[in-house]
Amino acid sequence: QVQLVESGGGLVQAGGSLRLSCAAPVRTVNSYVMAWFRQAPGKEREAVTTMNGSGITTNYADSVKGRFTMSRDNAKNTVSLQMNSQKPEDTAVYYCAARRVGVQQFNYWGPGTQVTVSS
Repeated sequence: QVQLVESGGGLVQAGGSLRLSCAAPVRTVNSYVMAWFRQAPGKEREAVTTMNGSGITTNYADSVKGRFTMSRDNAKNTVSLQMNSQKPEDTAVYYCAARRVGVQQFNYWGPGTQVTVSS
């Protein structure tokens, strides 16, 4: 069982920054595919970005390119999402997710953390 726990959400003004973190079990972040998803009220969940076991990030959503950056800290077993130049449309519940290499679906999820961007 892979237990993920997000932290760092909160309220920020438009143009501001927040940094989310996701704590994972030992050796998860550098052996699983890790990702950040978000779900805004009344909308479907969307993938924000993905990171493979080699630490290469891919598939940033067009809406966050150039503003959001995913990183990881192998020593702390965490992945992070640095969110800059935030917009009200970034308001959502943000989820950390993981899947084994070769598995299609992300089957491990954190409980989510709320991010609210005020205009």
